[in-house]
Amino acid sequence: MRMRTVLAAALVLMLAACSGGDTSSGPYGAQQARIGESLTVAGWNVSVANLRFDADRVLVDIDAAPAQTGGAHVKPESLRLGLYGALAHPIESNAIGGCADAANLGLQPAAMQTAGPEHLSGTVCLGPLRDQSQVRGVYLYSPEERIPKTTVAWPAAFPVGLMPTGDSEAGLVLQSTSVDAFRADGAQLAPSALGDPTAFSGNGYMLIGLSIDGTAQRYRDDSAKRGGPLMVLTGPTLPGNGLSHACSAYGASLLVLPEASLDAVAIRASMCTQGEINAALLYPTVSVVGTHAALWTTA
Repeated sequence: MRMRTVLAAALVLMLAACSGGDTSSGPYGAQQARIGESLTVAGWNVSVANLRFDADRVLVDIDAAPAQTGGAHVKPESLRLGLYGALAHPIESNAIGGCADAANLGLQPAAMQTAGPEHLSGTVCLGPLRDQSQVRGVYLYSPEERIPKTTVAWPAAFPVGLMPTGDSEAGLVLQSTSVDAFRADGAQLAPSALGDPTAFSGNGYMLIGLSIDGTAQRYRDDSAKRGGPLMVLTGPTLPGNGLSHACSAYGASLLVLPEASLDAVAIRASMCTQGEINAALLYPTVSVVGTHAALWTTA
């Protein structure tokens, strides 16, 4: 009997050791592993390694392939990485194209390999960030990865933006702190333009400052019930660099993943809507959606 007990205990330890990082539960329903390990998220097996700093940029190396040959997975162009830690403001970047503004010509930016099966590898650049002491890791998610029946959307029309949402629907309070509207040529529109029938023709974009607030415990409980954290999405949007460098830098998606030791969710972010000017300025939306995410930390 004693020998059976010892063997059973050994088997449990072996299974735990072989399970890898995928079974580690991280903050707010995200999977968690150490830098250098692999996790499965959004249909991809992903490893993130070699977190380092280059001037005001944070660099990591990514290696990713579909979790199952022929299996469902999000498009590689939709994969986004962000910095994890007690940062003054969120910093995210697309896995592909995130190093376009990097000055280091020796980098090999993340890209899909042209030969063989689907395989994404290379360096991802995040920043600029001057205070790098707060960086504890990086996270990954995709705006395409959405947990069913978790979407809540609100209008955010120029010039008011997003009114305070209350916390009854999403467990967080979102509201706009600034709203700036532009035509595609960069000309800024004042609120008085609403009376000009010629002002809203062609394409345009809007930059929205957002505050996202709530209690950490409630957000933690809601994330556990939901199966993952929330992401904030703004729309409409355009693929690639879009109409403005600001839109490329701010993006149209943001993962709400505060540092686990904080007592509150208190995020200040800037996001973008862009496209046909009436849709982007007069009929934009801000929404929250549950998603699955992966987190790699330095310790």
